[in-house]
Amino acid sequence: MSSPLRSNMASANRGPAPRGVRKRTRARGDASSSVAASSPMPSSPPAFDNIAHGGDEEDDIEEEAEIQDDIDELDEMAEDEIDLFREGFERDYRGKDDNDGYEGIDIDDDGDFDEMNLGDRRRLEAQLNRRDREVARRRRMPAAFLQDEDEDGDIDLTAQPRRRRHHYDEDPDDEMDQDIMDEELSLEALQDVKASSLTEWVSQPAVQRTIKREFKAFLTEYTDESGSSVYGNRIRTLGEINAESLEVSYDHLSSSRAILAYFLANAPAEMLKLFDDVAMDVVLLHYPDYERIHSEIHVRIFDLPVHYTLRQLRQSHLNCLVRVSGVVTRRTGVFPQLKYVKFDCTKCGATLGPFQQESNVEVKITFCQNCQSRGPFNINSEKTVYRNYQKLTLQESPGTVPAGRLPRHREVILLWDLIDKAKPGEEIEVTGTYRNNYDAQLNNRNGFPVFATILEANNVVKSHDQLAGFRLTEEDEHKIRALSRDPQIIDKIVNSMAPSIYGHTDIKTAVALSLFGGVAKIAKGSHHIRGDINVLLLGDPGTAKSQVLKYVEKTAHRAVFATGQGASAVGLTASVRRDPLTSEWTLEGGALVLADRGTCLIDEFDKMNDQDRTSIHEAMEQQTISISKAGIVTTLQARCGIIAAANPIGGRYNSTIPFSSNVELTEPILSRFDILCVVRDTVDPAEDERLARFIVGSHSRSHPTTQSADSSAEVGPESQLARESQESQAKKEGEIPQELLRKYILYARDHCHPKLLHIDEDKVARLFADMRRESLATGAYPITVRHLEAIIRISESFCRMRLGEYCSAHDIDRAIAVTVDSFVGSQKVSCKKALARSFAKYTLARPGAGAGASTRRGGALARRTAAATA
Repeated sequence: MSSPLRSNMASANRGPAPRGVRKRTRARGDASSSVAASSPMPSSPPAFDNIAHGGDEEDDIEEEAEIQDDIDELDEMAEDEIDLFREGFERDYRGKDDNDGYEGIDIDDDGDFDEMNLGDRRRLEAQLNRRDREVARRRRMPAAFLQDEDEDGDIDLTAQPRRRRHHYDEDPDDEMDQDIMDEELSLEALQDVKASSLTEWVSQPAVQRTIKREFKAFLTEYTDESGSSVYGNRIRTLGEINAESLEVSYDHLSSSRAILAYFLANAPAEMLKLFDDVAMDVVLLHYPDYERIHSEIHVRIFDLPVHYTLRQLRQSHLNCLVRVSGVVTRRTGVFPQLKYVKFDCTKCGATLGPFQQESNVEVKITFCQNCQSRGPFNINSEKTVYRNYQKLTLQESPGTVPAGRLPRHREVILLWDLIDKAKPGEEIEVTGTYRNNYDAQLNNRNGFPVFATILEANNVVKSHDQLAGFRLTEEDEHKIRALSRDPQIIDKIVNSMAPSIYGHTDIKTAVALSLFGGVAKIAKGSHHIRGDINVLLLGDPGTAKSQVLKYVEKTAHRAVFATGQGASAVGLTASVRRDPLTSEWTLEGGALVLADRGTCLIDEFDKMNDQDRTSIHEAMEQQTISISKAGIVTTLQARCGIIAAANPIGGRYNSTIPFSSNVELTEPILSRFDILCVVRDTVDPAEDERLARFIVGSHSRSHPTTQSADSSAEVGPESQLARESQESQAKKEGEIPQELLRKYILYARDHCHPKLLHIDEDKVARLFADMRRESLATGAYPITVRHLEAIIRISESFCRMRLGEYCSAHDIDRAIAVTVDSFVGSQKVSCKKALARSFAKYTLARPGAGAGASTRRGGALARRTAAATA
């Protein structure tokens, strides 16, 4: 038994061999075993053991491990029912001269060879030395994790690679398993996730090839209802304009390849990389040389079905695709960010890389793969690939913030061609990946590990459509169109403004005009003429001025509320602050910038400082805000109407002095308001009784625990009669439901753009000349050309109320009546009656259109004038 055992030990040193060869070797004698051990097979690798460990330094543990390995082999043969000592086994040791003969071909022991030159010899020696170092390093690495030599139970792991290699050679199915994993999967097999997470499943090579195949088929095969290729047309358009982004609808992807849409929503980072590669391949099919223009094509996802607000994002949304909207408040400059980094080793000069730079992880290398040193390393600027980087601060839209809550914000990362897609003050919709990143300052502040969150944008869309937040159905459009055909629609809209406030028809008319607004125009020479209507409410305390502003804040599609006492110049316009990330100066928009394409409400307007009020002059007329601070010279948009409320000097309005003396506002800012509404708290017993009943009835109906039946049973007969009369009056006037009114305003602003056609220009010119003459004679605030433009804007707003296409003469008459009412109402009591009589020819109706409405307005003006003089 000892002879075969020694034979097996010698065969183990030769390396792996076929099973039949090992069997015959074990059966030979001791002499043949010693010869076989000294002459390895030509196919076996050279024995490097003498390099890492000398032949005399092999310890007993390695020999025992080899002996145990041979015993295991014998056991396996015994289990396979192989008998090495069967009858006649001596015949295996007989010599065979035929098999022992060798041919002399290619064997030249006596020949002369040319001497190898020095360069080739050095290259071969360097190659052999590199191989020896690699083998020695691999043998040293497992030993580094062993315990001390004097401890019991030491195991020499240097013998394990040989045994693992030995068993690996005996398993011919490994290559077959690898080939199976490299094959593409079917669409049904792709849905069967065989990994702990989607990210790990998508990272497998076979799954990636399947995803690329299916997405390429989607881009090339998806068609619309007419049968034309949707994305084929988009790719052709992309090539015509040399674009870098290809927009893909999530709805199209989910309807055609639902599993890809599912993977995209839950593992967007990995999926978008695959989509970008496929998009580049498809573009190259149409434009083979497109790589000369752009090295990459980026797939932009839109129409994501679920829309979140910024305050709804939680940890469950991390590393998922989300869709949010908000207003841009701050934007940094454009910086180059590393994408593929290459490093130079300062010791050996080797170039390492490329290493891919993630958006929130810094690339660091610890040792050089060439010389095994630990650096230092320098970035190779010539071979490193950069990409554009910009950061935005996205804040919740003013209309979506719950009452009493502060608006929340998130940082948004823009890359590639998304740079400068939005600027401060614009409302955008972002589709991107919700990520977390490490923030050292946040951890130091809280004292425990906390991660900051960012949005890595995939697509940015500006909300140009004001109806983006509303989904108008066909039924809503039918109701709006039917409502616009009512001949009394303008009066119904005015009566529906702030229904909880009694009276104040002139204020409600001014607010309705501001909400509907006029039409902005671009004159010759690119001169911008604003279309928004500015309103100033000036009056005694307790006349519901602030309540009117609060109503507008809830009704307007986009409104920003500010107070003059707590607002500064930079708070209303824009400020410059230093970005904590880059230490660069960045812009942050104020209230007027955030209210772009909306309404800005300013309460306590008279409490502002003169310097702060001066800063909004440009925003009120040119609707822009120019900034020239800290090296930043730019212009922001502030296309919004302003409704301001102010109190007179001394607390109460004095009718014996001019309007300009009752308020601490300069003439330049007064001329920028299109409508001035003076509210007086006069004593009238009959009117005060009606006001008291209205307020009491409003409180009783609005109580949360009061029901309509109980309230009708508890109140007295007189109060019940008064309430019924108020309800009948409201039904008679035809108040519009507030939800429908809001949709009506948005629909009118979006679809109706009135034009001036066949207006009475002579009448408007005469009115303007008379108003300028009377303002100079009475010492009131001066009338300028801005008031003439205000008449045009007001007439366009009246036309929008009825969804008209052209401004009619009736709209001009209503605009003139509102302008005259605003001008006469702000005059001294001594000259008010004379002015009302002189301007009556403009306020009384012409024969024909709208005689009743204009007559009522002229009569109301005469009655208020008479009451004031009395």
